[in-house]
Amino acid sequence: MLRAASYRFPLQLGKQLRSYSSSVFAVPNAYNEPVLSFGPGSSERTSLKKTLDSMKDRVEDIPCVIGGKEIFSGNIQKQVAPFDHKRVVANIHYASKDMIVQAIEAAMKARPGWDAMPLEQRAAVFLKAADLITTKYRMEVLATTMLGQAKTAFQAEIDATCELADFLRFGVQYAMEIHKSQPSLHSNRTWNRTVYRGLEGFVAAISPFNFTAIGGNLVSSPALMGNVVLWKPSDTAMLSNWTVFKVLREAGVPDGVINFVPANGPLFGDVVVSSPHLAAINFTGSTRTFKHLWGQVGKNIDSYRTYPRLVGECGGKNFHYVHPSADPETVVNSSIRSAFEYSGQKCSAASRMYIPESLWPQVRDGMVTIMKKMKIGSPEDFTSFTSAVIDEAAFKRIAQYIDLAKSNSELKILVGGVANDSVGYFIEPTLIQTTNPKHRIFEEEIFGPVLSVYVYHDKDWESVLHLVDETSPYGLTGSVFARDRAAIQKASAVLRNSAGNFYINDKSTGAVVGQQPFGGARASGTNDKAGAAPYLLRWVSPVTIKETFVPITDWSYPSVDKC
Repeated sequence: MLRAASYRFPLQLGKQLRSYSSSVFAVPNAYNEPVLSFGPGSSERTSLKKTLDSMKDRVEDIPCVIGGKEIFSGNIQKQVAPFDHKRVVANIHYASKDMIVQAIEAAMKARPGWDAMPLEQRAAVFLKAADLITTKYRMEVLATTMLGQAKTAFQAEIDATCELADFLRFGVQYAMEIHKSQPSLHSNRTWNRTVYRGLEGFVAAISPFNFTAIGGNLVSSPALMGNVVLWKPSDTAMLSNWTVFKVLREAGVPDGVINFVPANGPLFGDVVVSSPHLAAINFTGSTRTFKHLWGQVGKNIDSYRTYPRLVGECGGKNFHYVHPSADPETVVNSSIRSAFEYSGQKCSAASRMYIPESLWPQVRDGMVTIMKKMKIGSPEDFTSFTSAVIDEAAFKRIAQYIDLAKSNSELKILVGGVANDSVGYFIEPTLIQTTNPKHRIFEEEIFGPVLSVYVYHDKDWESVLHLVDETSPYGLTGSVFARDRAAIQKASAVLRNSAGNFYINDKSTGAVVGQQPFGGARASGTNDKAGAAPYLLRWVSPVTIKETFVPITDWSYPSVDKC
């Protein structure tokens, strides 16, 4: 079934080709959206509860949107609430191969007009989207994130509202700064300038389940810089991502500029990498999937009109390294938050800890005490610290590591270790101690509420730094806890390449747009630093222009003249 939305804004510039000109305006200063507390008795808690109540019996019917047309394909996949897997929150209409091809065609049709639109006009769209997210749609985007991705109110707030608004506002500021970057030297009677064009083709954006804001950023950043996008959200984040897409449409993104394409992952990948118009892939997800896409692009490299850009943020085996001089209370609280907020499903969540034997008893007892009283339940219960993991596949994968800990002599479960999927996909936050710092549980990404600990002799603190650096193939985030400044300097040197986001006396999670640009290297991705100006440079193809103002009257050079 095909249904056209009545309120859309068709792109009228399709037949216009903008000359090499652009104005750069002063834009409102970007700022980090204030985080609401949702504490007892607060007005925001009352509003959010009301919104959640209104969604109790709602099942959203989510179409593909191609060139502004909503297409209900009838090939339906169901999104369920992770904390109550019998509760369906959305029916997702999958795109067919032909529909994905149609989305590429729609994007390419919209591209000339969108790229020709002056930056300040594109910027206004995304500034409006930020304001819509933080006002009119704030409670809806929070509620859909809570129901579909099992985030607590606070975790949804810092993600779906604040971080997304920050991406949009800071993105506009950085885009303007990039366009202001112009050649400062000009030979006599010439003028040099740079125009920042969008990429020649389309961007395929493939977004994950764990952050609503990432989905919004993966499409809005390329679009802001003049690109057209095919957006394939994660099935398990579809409800919130659909809300974000509706916001972008209302803010004024023209038809065809961002096409919403729910689809089978391998099918979507196969179709986009086979198109000669592929200009870039903007990806957040597993290392294995990103490597597969990279390989497909490599095999097809001769078929593309331009070299596709590959931007990826993948997995991590993030560490907390504790020096003997560290403050134990800081270690306890930081590790609890990093490892177990959102059930360890943040890309940056701590998964391995190295701690000296002198501090271990105090830190262990502190963590065990907190973990035993931590409430795990529905995010609709505002007293829950965290909730279920995202789906059945994640539940089974994480449970396998817990079963391994129960049967392996090198591993000991100190607290947690219970997995129950009778109602939702619940796994208790689990603390595991190991005697083997090279055990696979220290090397492999688990992506769940499991923190493994290796206790070392205090005198070995320097050699353990090398263990941290060499144990895992990833390089996303890591934290060092120490009060000894020489130890901090040593750790910073040894761990120079072990993390793209490196924290000192703070948890390994919680990067803020405009403050800590995010991304890692090694198996963790291309480290393009989302939330910073260099990230936006990935979405432009600059053209350098030299204009000469006087006639050129000679073809020769003095060096070739006869004496």
